[in-house]
Amino acid sequence: MTTRTAYATWNGTLLEGRGEITRVESGALSTLPVSWPRRSEAHEGVTSPEELLAAAHASCFAMALSGALARNTTPAEQLQVEATVTFEKVEAGWRVTSSALRLHGTVPGLDAAKFAEIAEGAKSGCPISAALAGNVAITLEITAQ
Repeated sequence: MTTRTAYATWNGTLLEGRGEITRVESGALSTLPVSWPRRSEAHEGVTSPEELLAAAHASCFAMALSGALARNTTPAEQLQVEATVTFEKVEAGWRVTSSALRLHGTVPGLDAAKFAEIAEGAKSGCPISAALAGNVAITLEITAQ
């Protein structure tokens, strides 16, 4: 079992206040500002939970796919993954409604159909995808192989 810890602070009201992701256990990230207006409107250089979720999903999927390709004995030279997380107001309030993955990969010796099959399996096998499953629509677009 592995655990990871992140720390955040918030000052003031939701609309006028501001917060910070103050640190993460690993030390890989330090202070990152967050605010409601930057979360629900233009980011203007301020991060959001959804942007961090997109980073987590992109990196998790890339790792899951890399492992699946290696098990197929067709390791990737490179995988480029983009994740776009949508945060929108719905009837029940503000929700993350989708995470769209876009994949470009270089995998010698593997045809496009098999690459797509393995990528789809990695999409559902990625732990972040599993955490989102049933709550968030997850799509995968393969731009090239």
